[in-house]
Amino acid sequence: MTERRQNDRPFVIGVTGKIACGKSSVLEILREKGVETIDADQVYHELIRPKLPLWETLRAAFGEGIIASDDQIDRKALGAIVFSDPELLRRLDAITHPAVIDQIVRRIAASTADVIAVDGVKLVESGMDLLCDVVWRVTCEHATQKERLTRRNGISEAEAERRIAAQPSPPASTRPETEIANDADFATLQVEVEVAWKSLPVTRRR
Repeated sequence: MTERRQNDRPFVIGVTGKIACGKSSVLEILREKGVETIDADQVYHELIRPKLPLWETLRAAFGEGIIASDDQIDRKALGAIVFSDPELLRRLDAITHPAVIDQIVRRIAASTADVIAVDGVKLVESGMDLLCDVVWRVTCEHATQKERLTRRNGISEAEAERRIAAQPSPPASTRPETEIANDADFATLQVEVEVAWKSLPVTRRR
């Protein structure tokens, strides 16, 4: 990856899709190509460290029950609250999305990379896609999604179904979109990503 000019803006790929469809795997492949990646969930993790402003706001909004013994946000406890009530989930999003987007904007502005990929489950709903030049939508079948979610998060099938239902497919973006199917193995996903990669402006990729 060639270094971009200092006064030039990075080309930004937004990576989205339903929970457990494989967005992180797409970012892994892009990192191997030298792309700088920003995981919105990781940014969120950093912003909710104990005693930081967002941590304080979440504690005030959802109660002491979401605070673990080590003062970390207990994400399972928080998830159990918001994924059972659409209004509370909307409240969580209204609190967290602006803080996460602000941090991502800062990272993009400070970057000297030629291409940046931003991963976010609610990339479109939050308006984060407006930071992007293109959007890659990662998809998979429902059965694949449920199996990955139960294995990854260590939750029951019923809980996985509840979380999937609470996060419907992202709406269409106003940015150009490419679908990346991820129902097979990692090697197949690499081929899918390569096809999408070659569709980018040649000056932005190897």
